[in-house]
Amino acid sequence: MAMEMINGYNAHPAPGMKPKTKIVCTLGPASRSVDMVEKLLRAGMNVARFNFSHGSHDYHQETLDNLRAAMERTGILCAVMLDTKGPEIRTGFLKDGKPVQLKKGHEITISTDYSIKGDENMICMSYKKLAEDVKPQSVILCADGTISFTVLSCDTEQGLVHCRCENTAVLGERKNVNLPGVIVDLPTLTEKDKEDIMNWGVPNKIDMIALSFVRKGSDLVEVRKLLGEHAKIYFSCQRFVENQEGVANFDEILANSDAFMVARGDLGMEIPIEKIFLAQKVMVYKCNIQGKPVVTATQMLE
Repeated sequence: MAMEMINGYNAHPAPGMKPKTKIVCTLGPASRSVDMVEKLLRAGMNVARFNFSHGSHDYHQETLDNLRAAMERTGILCAVMLDTKGPEIRTGFLKDGKPVQLKKGHEITISTDYSIKGDENMICMSYKKLAEDVKPQSVILCADGTISFTVLSCDTEQGLVHCRCENTAVLGERKNVNLPGVIVDLPTLTEKDKEDIMNWGVPNKIDMIALSFVRKGSDLVEVRKLLGEHAKIYFSCQRFVENQEGVANFDEILANSDAFMVARGDLGMEIPIEKIFLAQKVMVYKCNIQGKPVVTATQMLE
């Protein structure tokens, strides 16, 4: 009851009234027990998000079983969302597994040879076409944007990018990478995503697929082809816009989507932060006009 009454919010409106706004909750290590899921349901959770960037199929199956047990105990229904990992670029491993101290103004070389063990002079990244797609003055962001590199020169033959570090920071192993303004040549639907959808999502008859890092409408067509007959039976596909290309192709993506999700965190590393709010408002408005559900996610309390 205390959770429901915070700031006067009541998760259960008066009889006959249904709230138009829904709540999506990620079920993680701290929130996957039957008792905790039951509390979330009673507090107003409408959709349970399963993040397939982490965890095995067995792990997620146990969480889903707990969710369904909690729904049976409470009599409260909750939709299930499978959030795909999607394509990603990451930094590589480091010598002796030790984090690298980077200093502002320090020059460093980035290699596309992912077998290299990095140090303060050279690190590697998993994107093979990095040296082809970036150019001098391009920005490379690592570790959720906490580390910034400016490209000085590129050697496409050897797959090397010479950069300058723009801030003092510590770089660990396998950190995520963003390339603002760069159209990366990676498939939206990876082999892992296909396996997660067909071997876990379909057998469990989940309700929604949240496809990560969507860049164009054809990404959605590919998912529908993969699902085949299951696309009409089980799934309502939601789409993330997390990069500049996705914003540019928004109308095309929306036309092929059942619902929509604006991932503000990743989007904030792709477009200037002062433009995020305008982009969000425009996308939500267009979804409302077309009568399609829209979700705004990440950094909700900041």
